[in-house]
Amino acid sequence: METIIFISMIIITVFFEAAMPFLVRKTVVFGVTIPNKQVNNPQISTYKRRYSLFVIVPSLIGIIAYYIWQAANNIQADQVAIGGTVLLFAILFWSLSLYFYFHGKMMALKAENKWEEELKEINVTEIGVRQKDEMLPWYVFLIPIIITVGFLIFTATQYHLLPAEIPVHWGLSGKADRFTKKTPISGVSMLLILLVMQIMFLSINSATKKSGIKISANNKQASKLRQLKYRKYTSWFFLLTSIAITVPIILLQLTILYDNIFSDHLVFLIPIIITLSLLIGAIFFTIKLERLNRGAEGEEQDTKEISSFDGDSYWKGGLFYFNKSDPSIFVEKRFGVGWTLNFANPIGYVIVFLPMLIIILISIM
Repeated sequence: METIIFISMIIITVFFEAAMPFLVRKTVVFGVTIPNKQVNNPQISTYKRRYSLFVIVPSLIGIIAYYIWQAANNIQADQVAIGGTVLLFAILFWSLSLYFYFHGKMMALKAENKWEEELKEINVTEIGVRQKDEMLPWYVFLIPIIITVGFLIFTATQYHLLPAEIPVHWGLSGKADRFTKKTPISGVSMLLILLVMQIMFLSINSATKKSGIKISANNKQASKLRQLKYRKYTSWFFLLTSIAITVPIILLQLTILYDNIFSDHLVFLIPIIITLSLLIGAIFFTIKLERLNRGAEGEEQDTKEISSFDGDSYWKGGLFYFNKSDPSIFVEKRFGVGWTLNFANPIGYVIVFLPMLIIILISIM
């Protein structure tokens, strides 16, 4: 069972990694901006196919080797988990290495052909576009936060029911296998970590809502609609993720308070169901995004006099965005799905890294 779970996770990861060059905007290839008329360039198509092939073949070899290793030996569940985790991170590292290799290839190809050298780059701004923004308001994210605060208060009133040893880890059988001494902090540590994560989702959504809405110079209407829908979808995905992580943690907190309130099978199955639901949601979100990209870029005009603002100089390696003149805290990724930090804006560090620090402190207290 454990092997099936990890192999399924790895296969889904490989699928996303291999398909990524074909899912993002066609005018941004491996983090490099190209003119609209070059999206079907044969060399670029070759780079995309090679990247996908170089991701898939070694990954399949690794998956087959992983399966044979666990099937031919008497491997314990924890060893299966460790092996699967190592393989997953190895695939991610390999994919990232391939990305940087082809990013360098694209930079060289762009410089060699001097694309957009004679074009006039412009930024397009439409007054009033924010009034059409359908991202969820910040107070909607208070729903899971209120639930968590309620359970914090409830747990505090039922502190005497907590066992002397507080479970901190549950094995694949659904039974707790690691414990810590009961203290006022350890008794609610999972809820505190959950609360921090929920506040982080609220903050990211609010910061993303204030970020710039980038409109293409070649097709203002199509790109505007794409941006508005993209922001709407990501906002809903943030909220659903926040709610999804709330369910299993509340369930585990109840098992700490009331032993045997849920069966071990349910404790085992609920996190798996939630994880699979998030994966399905991520796949659905990616498909919707790909359709948005195809619709917006398929309608772009082949304008030879102007191009959208390039911005390559602000993207380090095509992954890390540094732009002091851009007030946005988060910007849309160039390679991948979702948003990334504007690393030149210090507020972003507070929103992302402060919660991580708080979570670490809670974990060691």
